[in-house]
Order: sequence, then structure tokens, then C-alpha cells
Amino acid sequence: MWRRIFAIVVKELRQLSRDRMTFGMIVMIPLVQLMLFGYAINTDARHLPAGLVNLSDSAYSRALVQAVEATQVVDFQQRYVSVVEAEAAITRGEVKAVLYLPADLDERLVRHPAFAGQAYLAQPIGQWLVDGSDTVVAATFRSLRQMPLDEVAGRASKSSTPSFEVVQYFNPEQRSVVNIVPGLLGVILTMTMVMFTSAAIVREREQGNMEFLITTPVRPLELMLGKIVPYVLVGFVQVIIILSAGHVLFDVPIRGGLDSIALAAMLFICASLTLGLVISTIAKTQLQSMQMTIFILLPSILLSGFMFPYEAMPIAAQWIAEALPATHFMRMSRAIVLRDAQVMDLQFDALWMIGFTCIGLFIASLRFSKRLD
Repeated sequence: MWRRIFAIVVKELRQLSRDRMTFGMIVMIPLVQLMLFGYAINTDARHLPAGLVNLSDSAYSRALVQAVEATQVVDFQQRYVSVVEAEAAITRGEVKAVLYLPADLDERLVRHPAFAGQAYLAQPIGQWLVDGSDTVVAATFRSLRQMPLDEVAGRASKSSTPSFEVVQYFNPEQRSVVNIVPGLLGVILTMTMVMFTSAAIVREREQGNMEFLITTPVRPLELMLGKIVPYVLVGFVQVIIILSAGHVLFDVPIRGGLDSIALAAMLFICASLTLGLVISTIAKTQLQSMQMTIFILLPSILLSGFMFPYEAMPIAAQWIAEALPATHFMRMSRAIVLRDAQVMDLQFDALWMIGFTCIGLFIASLRFSKRLD
């Protein structure tokens, strides 16, 4: 009995050593997870993109801006002339927050306990206008509420009066489910759409249908499109289920227009299905296609901003995230559903997914040959 078991073990090991794809996944999956969690994933958000509305433009205001930047929590990348313009930038996702400094900043500073030494008028000197749809980012900006004004005041102060007032847009109650439900659109569609089509061509080979496809006049591009179209409807059914259940069960607001949500979902579904087709033309068996799908899903979920702030990742990790469709759709879904943004406000992400779909279809068509190897 033991000899027979040993013979089977040797046979499996030899077969595994000949399957380069499976052997590569055995090595790469733990390495990728280690690199993602050890290097790329970081909940300590730093250098968040922020805007500035400085109506004072005094020496004190400039010193205050420098003091805020010295915390390394934010980088002031944009300047706006009004609050309305700043709010529009937050809606488009250009910045995560805007620091508003009023025209009477100098008077507020003089009356602040850090300057006056007594709280005879406990009034914040400015406001943070924050995109509250991301709870982790919003919590980071709330930490600046009690920012000390020692550098601006020129002396040490132990005042407990808040330096800034924090106004949280889109999710003032800071409910995590409001941020999670739109993100689940990207996660679930990535899992299902890529998984459905990653075995499409491989399944035809294993079931013996490739011979029939070879004898038909169907062209490779036509076959690729025919494989995608049925699952587009499946993707829309999932979008309706997620948003409806989230709105009814968890009271998640749907502020954006249904046409914008449908267009963004269509772009992402097509991009994800195309990615699955490319995998299907590379894999030789359904097992290999499943392994490659898992290999793609890990960074798609972890680097897309669904669980961890995108801005907190190293630059190299952000480059990898930008190459994945899930990252772009995560921005679009949250912007449209929670901030009532329009697709035209998110042109970069929309055009990127269109380009990804076209290039993916082209690659899949080139790799598919109507012959038996």
C-alpha cells in the first residue's frame, strides 16, 4: 500500500514540475501577497492631495499653510478663488479636501487662545472641507482639527480650542457602509466578469468545441465580441442587485444619475471581460485560467482603493494600480454614486477603460488562432 501511495506522490510531483504555470503560481502568489501587504498596503495616509482657498493672503496665512504642509499629511496641489469652485473640485475627485482661510484670518488668530492666552472668543481660524465618502481619509483630516499653532504664534501653547472646523461632505455620519457599497461594485464585477471569461476559450478546447469553431466562418474578433456580450447583461443584473440592496438595507444614498452609473458600469464590465479573454487565450487548461484569475484579483482588490487609501500607497504600487481597471472604476463608482459626479468629470478614467477594452480585444484576437496545436 505504501509503495503504491509513494508512486502516486512521485507521479503528481513530476506532473506538477512539468506544469510551469501552476509551479509559477505556487511561487508568485505568496510573494505577491507578501509584497502587497508588506510594502504597498498602508493605512497611514500621507501626502493627500488638497486644495486651498486663501481669502486672507497675509503673512500669517502663508505661515499657517507652511505649518500644515510640514505635517506631511497633505500636499496643496490646487488653489481656488472661491468655495464653490473648491466644492466642485472635491466632487470631481481632484482633491480630497480644501483648506478655507477666511478674509478675517488675522483677527481670528489674534483672538485664538494660542495667541491671546485666554479663550475669550473660542472660534476656529478656518475650515477643512473634506470628502467624507472615504472614512479613512476623513479621519486623517479630522486629526488636523486640533493642530497646534505654535509656529504661527511664535510661542508654545497648550490650548484645547480647535484650530479648524471640519466639514464632511457626502457622508457626515461617517458610516463605513456608505463607502463600502459603491466599492463592492468594482470588487464583485471584477471577480465575476474576469472569472466568467477567463475560461471561455480554454473551455471550448477542453469540451471539444474548437473543431466546430474552426470550420465556421467566424473571425477571431467576432468570436471575442460574441463571448463578451452575454455577460454584459449579467454584469448589469449584479449592479442593480448591489445598489438596490445597499439602498434598501443600509440606506446608502444614490446621488448620481442612473445614466452615468450605467455608462460607467458598461465601461468597466467590458474592460473586465476583455481582461478575462486575454487570460483565456494564454491559459492551456481551466485550472491555469483560474490560477491566473486569482493572481489578477489579489492586486485588483487590494490596490484599487477599496480597503486601503490609494494615496497612502508608494508610487510604484500606484503605478501598478493605475494599470488595473478596478482602480479606475472604483473612483468612478464612488464619485457618481456618492458625490453626484458626471462621467464627463471623470474623463481620464472613462477613456482609460475604453482604451483598455480596445487593446485587450486586439490582443485576444491576435492570440486566438483557428487551428488545433
